[in-house]
Amino acid sequence: MLTGKRVLLIIAGGIAAYKSLEVIRRLRDQGVSVRCILTEAATEFVTPMAVAALSGHPVYQNLFSLKDESEMGHIRLSREADIVVVAPATANLIAKMAAGIADDLAATTLLATDKPVLIAPAMNVRMWHHAANQRNIARLQNDGVAVVGPAAGPLADGEFGLGRLAEPEDVVAAIRHRLEAAEPTRPAPLAGRRILVTSGPTQEPIDPVRFLSNHSTGRQGHAIAGALARLGAEIVLVSGPTNLATPPGVLTVPVQTAEEMLAACLKALPVDAAICVAAVSDWRIAKPSPTKLKKGSAVPTFGLVESPDILATLSRHGQQRPALVVGFAAETDRVEDNAKTKLSAKGCDWIIANSVAGGAVFGAERNRVTVISAAGIDPWPEMDKEAVAERLGSRIAEWFGRPGAAPAAAKEAP
Repeated sequence: MLTGKRVLLIIAGGIAAYKSLEVIRRLRDQGVSVRCILTEAATEFVTPMAVAALSGHPVYQNLFSLKDESEMGHIRLSREADIVVVAPATANLIAKMAAGIADDLAATTLLATDKPVLIAPAMNVRMWHHAANQRNIARLQNDGVAVVGPAAGPLADGEFGLGRLAEPEDVVAAIRHRLEAAEPTRPAPLAGRRILVTSGPTQEPIDPVRFLSNHSTGRQGHAIAGALARLGAEIVLVSGPTNLATPPGVLTVPVQTAEEMLAACLKALPVDAAICVAAVSDWRIAKPSPTKLKKGSAVPTFGLVESPDILATLSRHGQQRPALVVGFAAETDRVEDNAKTKLSAKGCDWIIANSVAGGAVFGAERNRVTVISAAGIDPWPEMDKEAVAERLGSRIAEWFGRPGAAPAAAKEAP
C-alpha cells in the first residue's frame, strides 16, 4: 500500500509538532521514504536532529540555503514526492496556502507542487472556528487539498474543543487514502480472492459467568483483515470476543468458543487463503456447570479436554484446503524452534512467529514477527501492527500473483 512511496512532510510551528515524529516513525515502518521541511517556528518545538534521525534524511529549513538548493531545491522537493503532507498545519501556514504566499521554504514548496496535498490542522479552538480560517480551509478544499482533523479534546492552552492534531495513525491512514484516490484505477492485487481470517481470543465456559481465555485483543487479526480487504479480497473475519470495530469492507462472523470458531471457518469454505491469527484456547472444560458455581468448603476441580485444532483442520481439509494456510505462533521461549515444529505439525504453509514473553504483544500497538516457511526464515523488524498487516498483505498478494497460482475460489459469503 505505502511501501516505496515518498512523502514530503512539512512540520509547522505548533505545540502538536511532537506528534509529527510519530507520524514519521509509522510511515518508515510501512516502507515509506520521508523527507521533511521544518518552518522556523517548528524548530521551537522539535529539533532538526530528531527529525533527521527518524526520517533518515537531511532536514530542509532555509529557502536560500545554497547547500540545500544544490542538493535538492524546493522545486525538486515538491516534484519528487508522491504526496505533500503538512502536519501540524497552523492557521498561519493555512492562510499562506490559501493566499498563494511564498515567503519561506514551506510555503514556496507548497505553491510549487503539482502533487496531492494533505493538511492536518492544529490550533486553538477559537482560531479554528474563526470565519477567516474557515474561509481558508474551504478555499483549500475547493483547490483539491485534503484535510484530516482536527480532533476535539483538551488543548494545550487549557481550552477544550476542535483544534487537536489528528492522531498519528489517523494521519497515516489519510495519507494512504489520499494516495489511493490519486492513483489511476487499476485492478486490486487480490480482487476475486476470498480469504478467511480468524482473530481475537476464544472463551471456553466454566459455568454461566466464568470462562477460560487469554489476553488476545484481536488487534493484529483485525488489522490483517482490513489490509487484505484494501487489497481487494473478499474477507470473512471469524472473530472471538473483542472490543474492536469491524474493518471497512469486511464480513465479521462473531463466535465465542473454539468449537464455534471451527464451525464458522468450515462454513466459510471454500476460500483461497486462511490466515489463522486467533488465539484459540488449547483446552476447554469437559463438562461446564449449567449453574453458577458457589464458594464452599471444597475447591471445584475440572476435567479438561483439548479444543479443536482449527489450523491443522484447515491445513488438511482435502479438496477444500485453502491454497495458502497461514498460522500464528505466540511463544514465550525458543520462538523460532517452536514455530518450526508447529509448521510441520500443523501442515500449514507459513507460520508467523512472535514472542509474548512477559506479556508483550497482546494489546500492544507494536509487534515483531518472523515468517517461517519452506523457503526459509524471514525476520521482520519491530513495527506497529498496521504495518505488519500491510506487509503481510503485500506478501500474500505477491504469492497469489506468482506464475501458476491457484485459480480463485468461488462461493458467496455466508
